Amino acid sequence: MAKRGMLIVLSGPSGVGKGTVRKALFETGATDFSYSISMTTRQPREGEVNGVDYYFVSKEEFEENIRNGEMLEYAKYVDNYYGTPLKYVNETLDQGKDVFLEIEVNGAMQVRANCPDAVFVFLTPPDLMELKHRLIGRGTDAMDVINKRIKKAVGEIRMMRNYDYAVVNDEVSQAVARIQMIIRSERLRVTRVMPDYEQMIGDEN
Repeated sequence: MAKRGMLIVLSGPSGVGKGTVRKALFETGATDFSYSISMTTRQPREGEVNGVDYYFVSKEEFEENIRNGEMLEYAKYVDNYYGTPLKYVNETLDQGKDVFLEIEVNGAMQVRANCPDAVFVFLTPPDLMELKHRLIGRGTDAMDVINKRIKKAVGEIRMMRNYDYAVVNDEVSQAVARIQMIIRSERLRVTRVMPDYEQMIGDEN
């Protein structure tokens, strides 16, 4: 039976660059993660593919998954559900593969409650002014929305205490290197390697 994989959770405030860092991390080729595809009830956008970008399902199906305890984490935004299917994550981990989640802070706290042995990494901006500049640079939100996002980010940064590691995203390449270092260290954690040694020594004293 394969050794169970490791669940890595990356989250942080809106605009901090989670998606950019995650994409760069995967493109290095130095890691062999399975990226957990989220499930949503919103309609596919042009070019999006079911099972690649998201699992697109009906509201009824999503709510049935919630009732059956089949979601690792979920949230509702603008009348649409978004979440992580538990079955995929467990099956992938049981195959000995590491699973990488890129989710919002509230979702990460749900995962913390369900999977306390996961590795939780908080991606933080160098400072709030830089975060504001990045949000403005997106060109997708009005200034009043950006100010609300900054206010929310302050509360999310306070949630950092619930994570295992904090990584500053000053430069994407540096942030990726720090996350890789964290993962290498986690593979050496005694609680992860001890089962192998216990099996090796058996019942001998």
